[in-house]
Amino acid sequence: MKPPLLLIGQGSNDDADSAEFGRFVHRLRCRLDQRAADVSGGYLERATPRLSESVASLVARGHHRLVALPLSLSRVGEEWPAALEAEARRHPTLMYDYGRPLGPDPRVLALLAERLKDAATEMPRLRPLEAVGGRYRQLRAVDTPPDYQPGHVEPGETAVVLVGEGSTDPAANAEVHRVSRLFWETHAYDFMTVETAFVSVTPPGVPGGLERCRRLGAKRVIVVPYLLFAGGVLERVWAQALAYGAGHPDLDIRCAEVIGDCDTLADVVIDRYEEALQLA
Repeated sequence: MKPPLLLIGQGSNDDADSAEFGRFVHRLRCRLDQRAADVSGGYLERATPRLSESVASLVARGHHRLVALPLSLSRVGEEWPAALEAEARRHPTLMYDYGRPLGPDPRVLALLAERLKDAATEMPRLRPLEAVGGRYRQLRAVDTPPDYQPGHVEPGETAVVLVGEGSTDPAANAEVHRVSRLFWETHAYDFMTVETAFVSVTPPGVPGGLERCRRLGAKRVIVVPYLLFAGGVLERVWAQALAYGAGHPDLDIRCAEVIGDCDTLADVVIDRYEEALQLA
């Protein structure tokens, strides 16, 4: 039997993010069951199960070697390997191999291109967010008449804003800028530009990215979240885009979906798992 795969998430207080993380762990468990490998998932903070609980469960089931993989698109901080070192001290018989983050894998970029294509499809424009039960509904509903038809906009008149979470680590922020350039040259070369923005912590924010596109002459801007799963961070992206759009009604602003739980993303994770085993 192969060593189990342990997916590590940052963790948040958002139930939607945790639910999609859980569904993705289940997808991988079903996929790797054919290869006789167990799959578990744990968070560094805030959400459950915590990393320590998942490791303890694997050890209790007789596993003393595992492959740990940070489920992250960007460069991870020192707290990730430090957390694993702490678990190794807590369980002296435990050995682990550390896999690479997902990063701008070509398949991840292809998934972003699919989300961009879906958002670029001619459709009615955004309407204000509607609060329901303390959360916000889908952003891309309409506030226009049923017979409204948006004017045709060429790709060369359309700009893209790739939005990362934002970090205090300059290298992590630089990586998002690198992804924007890779995405433009490999999947979005017909568009006017691909600009970079961040949800928080570091500039430019989503409004700053949209403003740059407007000043470049874009008639339409598509916001593409560089995020794995839906949740509170995605809602903040949508809310910032909508707030900017309210002051610029002549600019057609679209918001794409996150990468999400899917088989292609699972393929990337499984390849990282096999790579870590080969390098061990």
